[in-house]
Amino acid sequence: MKLCTITGSRAEFFLLKNLITKLTYDKKIKNDLLVTGSHNSAFFGNTIKDIRKSNFRIKAQIDLKIKKDKPSDISNYFSEGVKKFSYYLNKIKPDLILILGDRYEIFSAAIAAHILRIPIAHIYGGETTQGAIDEGIRHSITKLSHIHFVSTNKYFSRVKQLGENPKMIFNVGSLGVEALKKNKTISKKNLEKKLGIKFRKKNILITFHSETIHGEKKNVKNLKIFLDSLKNLKDTSLIFTAPGADFYYKSIFKEIKKFVKKIPQAYFFKSLGHENYFSLCKKVDLMIGNSSSGIIEMPSFKKWSINIGVRQEGRVRAKSIIDIKFKKSEIEKLILKLLFTKNTSFLKNTKNPYDNGNSSDKIIKILKKIKLPNIYNKKFYDYI
Repeated sequence: MKLCTITGSRAEFFLLKNLITKLTYDKKIKNDLLVTGSHNSAFFGNTIKDIRKSNFRIKAQIDLKIKKDKPSDISNYFSEGVKKFSYYLNKIKPDLILILGDRYEIFSAAIAAHILRIPIAHIYGGETTQGAIDEGIRHSITKLSHIHFVSTNKYFSRVKQLGENPKMIFNVGSLGVEALKKNKTISKKNLEKKLGIKFRKKNILITFHSETIHGEKKNVKNLKIFLDSLKNLKDTSLIFTAPGADFYYKSIFKEIKKFVKKIPQAYFFKSLGHENYFSLCKKVDLMIGNSSSGIIEMPSFKKWSINIGVRQEGRVRAKSIIDIKFKKSEIEKLILKLLFTKNTSFLKNTKNPYDNGNSSDKIIKILKKIKLPNIYNKKFYDYI
């Protein structure tokens, strides 16, 4: 099989990394890697260098020249992606493309492949994020795809509900949960030295993205409310990771940097890398923000996650995740409650619904069994 795997962001690459490693050494699959999106952006840390450090051979670097963050800019990046992916996919002529998630650059690859009549295997379909435009993009990619690798039974049902053949939908669990199990963690002392941070009595990991269903003013207003709820925490380290390349990322970046500059116990990183990130997940007391990682991976560390706003609304979640609105007093109260609670038995017994074994091995096994001829011309599956 001639496969083409596409990655467009640091978060998505960490999910795909173990799978790409196994595909690289599989004798029955020839895997070409296409790198796009924010990987090529200096603003986001030029994370293409992390891919090169992993010794993966990059077949093509598809640079969308991401520099702006308004909706019209994203539309331009999308159209540029369709154009460039059409060129490279037509040149490579893979039997199948493998994509993950719901970002606009991945959607552009799916559109290009669909028009070129190249079948698509999609990871993480059926999920819902009602506070982001990714919601519509994800379901659109599902309809363009032919093989579906979902992470829970509920998502299996949703993909089936969209008219996909249940025989082509496979619950393989989360690649992220698999990755954190295989990743070695670094000690607090070495993390402090490596990252230039100081762990205090309490420590919080923070990731905040825009809610792309809202405008820039509302996103900035909500972020300021959130940051204001953190500034009075005593003897607590606040470790921020950068927002993704969504709408208004520059305004979010600017406000977080301004906050970090004023607060001595706050730190900011454009890109931590997987080893550092997972090590922090293990060492901090809780995670707060609106990242999918707080919902999908953090429960496996038996730690609390505070999910703010509506960006991740609709996702299946463990009981260790607490949802809250952008209200300063309520956020402050909840943070203090979770930081100083003595009831750890609840967390120890929390199950992660995304933990379903060795996801990458399952995906490769299924890919090898699928008969690709004639798979492109699929039918709408009526299950009612």
